[in-house]
Amino acid sequence: MAGFLLWRLAGMAAILGASSVLVFGALQLAPGDPATFLLSGRSATPEAIAAIRAQYRLDDPLPVQYLHWIGGVLTGDFGRSVQFRTDVGGLIASRAPITLTLIAMAFALTMILGVALGVWSATRPGAVDKAVLVGSSVAVATPSFVLGFVLIALFSVKLGWFPSIGAGEGLADRLHHLALPAVALALTFAGVLSRVSRTAMIDQLGQEYVTVARGRGVPEPTIVRRHVLRGAMTVTLTYGGLLVPGLLVSTVLVETAFGVNGLGQLLQYSVTVKDFPVVQALTLLTVAVFVLANLVVDLLAPLADPRVRLGAVS
Repeated sequence: MAGFLLWRLAGMAAILGASSVLVFGALQLAPGDPATFLLSGRSATPEAIAAIRAQYRLDDPLPVQYLHWIGGVLTGDFGRSVQFRTDVGGLIASRAPITLTLIAMAFALTMILGVALGVWSATRPGAVDKAVLVGSSVAVATPSFVLGFVLIALFSVKLGWFPSIGAGEGLADRLHHLALPAVALALTFAGVLSRVSRTAMIDQLGQEYVTVARGRGVPEPTIVRRHVLRGAMTVTLTYGGLLVPGLLVSTVLVETAFGVNGLGQLLQYSVTVKDFPVVQALTLLTVAVFVLANLVVDLLAPLADPRVRLGAVS
């Protein structure tokens, strides 16, 4: 166990290190003078350009610039936002609770809907199976922001059940405001998860132990609940580990559609106005979430199915 953790942590460090180089290099690969981009259309006087180059150490060699930036990241200093004139770390921390709440709601909905529909489809061949497959295909093919507009038109404008914009104040009001964005965010992923769960369930239902259990007279619901579902959970957990970074990336469109002032909208705005310090920090954060989610999946998989050895899932 300790050796596995050390190996995975070393791998995470290598991935994050390589990603940090790519993220930092994105600013250098952008066409034009980085100082001009960082000024974001403001008066580009020689004094302003000199000040911005000094602030972001643009006259230093690239390796020195990178080491200065990554050294700050390792100590929690992500730099200073050009547009908001504040520390990037504080800016992200102020918006993170909204996005984390939205992702948590969408994750719960995705897991519940995806697994339930997958199990229902696998155990009900025929009309039910076909209906779930068609519904999941529609959900997967429809972008989240389109689903968001449909939900706004139906539940906000026509029925008036939910607000159409903002994140609300207080826990109850926030959950009410984020309900529709969470559904819009979850439906596409739930469609994919239902297909993954269905395939894993069908594979388990065809195993020899299921035939033996049926031959011994074990009730079908007991077989599905105690054995088949547990065997299928390894595959479901593997996909579930990819849900969180996927949901984090997808919040860009959903938060913009619903006017939610979270990390997704912050990333979209920062890309538009070329606020590179914020873009770099959020991109590196997404990569960190992705590698951490994979580690968690590897640790949880043996709990769902003891036959799975540590590291076998990834």
